[in-house]
Amino acid sequence: MSEHPIIHIDNISVYRKKILVLSKLSLDVNQGEFIYLLGKTGCGKTSLLKTLYAELKVEEGHAQIAEFNLTNIKTKEIPFLRRTLGIVFQDFQLLTDRTVNANLEFIMRATGWKNTERMDERCHEVLDLVGIPTKGFKMPHELSGGEQQRVCIARALLNNPPIMLADEPTGNLDPDTSREILALLHAINQQGTTIILATHNHYLIDEFPGRQVLMDRGRVVKA
Repeated sequence: MSEHPIIHIDNISVYRKKILVLSKLSLDVNQGEFIYLLGKTGCGKTSLLKTLYAELKVEEGHAQIAEFNLTNIKTKEIPFLRRTLGIVFQDFQLLTDRTVNANLEFIMRATGWKNTERMDERCHEVLDLVGIPTKGFKMPHELSGGEQQRVCIARALLNNPPIMLADEPTGNLDPDTSREILALLHAINQQGTTIILATHNHYLIDEFPGRQVLMDRGRVVKA
């Protein structure tokens, strides 16, 4: 664990379309932690994750993630912030008209990769890491839900991010596949990646323990 938190949030308020979605929220996360964001649908979990990757703006208070000050981050800095984050969505958000490898290459080009040979190597590396080394030539519709989520995790790992944000990554998966995805995320965490996982499914938390942060009405009520 580092001496200083990798994420520091102090008394922030955040609005979406003039509606208050986070209210005087505070939270510190240390490097290497595995955090479960818990709470009912609409409690603010997704809004907090969107704040961390600067889709929502911090209006009041102070927030810092890695070396980025979210309170006064400039638009031109946001792509650099997102390169330090791996983001995993519930609904996969894969490009359906191209192969798995092409999905990964699209992200690499967007984040500054130039060397085609090294890009090809990195595709193989991350797909191997997530347990689907032979699926790079497949189209997304040819994969199961669990395999698509593994591709999303591979995509999130491309730039070796110190922090991974996962928004309901098992929300569309059956219990056995959900267990496999949680096991994979915990293995990634064991390599030092800080993981914040928003979920309303509690049944796997005992099997894959982490620090539980409970949210309600846009605030952290238990950390």
